Amino acid sequence: MPLAEIRKETERRMVVSIDALKAELKHLRTGRASVGLLEGVHVEYYGTATPLNQVANLSTPDATLILIQPWEAQLCPVIEKAIRNSDLGLNPSSDGRVVRVPVPSPTEERRKEIVKKAHTLAEQSKVEIRHHRHEANDKVKKEGKAATISADEEKRALDEIQKLTDRYVAEVDAVVKAKETDILAR
Repeated sequence: MPLAEIRKETERRMVVSIDALKAELKHLRTGRASVGLLEGVHVEYYGTATPLNQVANLSTPDATLILIQPWEAQLCPVIEKAIRNSDLGLNPSSDGRVVRVPVPSPTEERRKEIVKKAHTLAEQSKVEIRHHRHEANDKVKKEGKAATISADEEKRALDEIQKLTDRYVAEVDAVVKAKETDILAR
C-alpha cells in the first residue's frame, strides 16, 4: 500500500472520530434549548422506531423551550412518553396538538457531571485516534520490512502519522474545551 494512501486513509478515519465526538457532544445538555438534544429520541410510528424529527417539526421559540409539532395529533402522547423514557431528564407536556419541552438550567453539580461526561467522550475519541495511528504505523512498518520503502521513507512516514495524530488530539481538546465553556456558562 503506498504511503500517501496510508496517510490519507488514516486522516479520513481520524476525521470520522472527530465527527463522532461532535455528534455525541450535541446530546449533552448545556442549559439552552436545542433541537439537537432530541436527536437520539425515537418514537413508535406505525410499528417502527422513527427519529422524532421525521414525525414532527422541532423548534426553539426561546432559550428555555423546545416546541414539537407532530404531523399527526395522536402522536403527542407517544412523543411525550419517548422523551420521558430517554435519559435526558426532560419533562414534556402536551395540549393534544403541540408538545412543549421546558429545558431547565442544570444545577452546578449537574453541570460538573455533564463536563465529566464530555471529558470521558473526548478520551474515548483520543483512544480511537491513537488506535488509527497504531494501525497506520503497523502498515508503514510492514512496507519497511517488505523493503518496498527505504528506512528514511519509513521514518518520515511514521513522523508524519505522529504529527497527524497530534493535530487531531489537539482538535479533540479544542472541541471539548468549547463544549465545557458552553456547559459552564450560565
